[in-house]
Amino acid sequence: MAPRTLRRPAPVALAALAAATLTVPLLSSCGAVQKAVDCAKTATSVVNAVDKLQQAADNALVDPKKTQQALDNIDSNLRKLSSEANDPELSKAIDKTNTGIKNARKDIENNKAPDIQPIVDGTSQMTKICTPG
Repeated sequence: MAPRTLRRPAPVALAALAAATLTVPLLSSCGAVQKAVDCAKTATSVVNAVDKLQQAADNALVDPKKTQQALDNIDSNLRKLSSEANDPELSKAIDKTNTGIKNARKDIENNKAPDIQPIVDGTSQMTKICTPG
């Protein structure tokens, strides 16, 4: 199986999250808005990590350690987001992404190119959930 190159969702998601992160603080300083800002910031970190994963996945069979490091980075960001998640839809998106990470790790252990589409899909859902309006 050839490595998958899916570079479109991360930049689009990053742009949406960046816009949300910049505009939400101007709207209000209430707790719900602050949670949305925190969610957007953490989700931005996850999206950035997924972008790095996409780059690493292109060479996963040549340099699996780099891909593992990218997966570790996403995993770390997801733990932070998960601890703050009070939204059932966000929890589902995090679970979906975590399952994708586990499966990608199995692929690498089996010397296969990792299928990162479930990770991309999960982070895309997080972007929608964490972007207000």
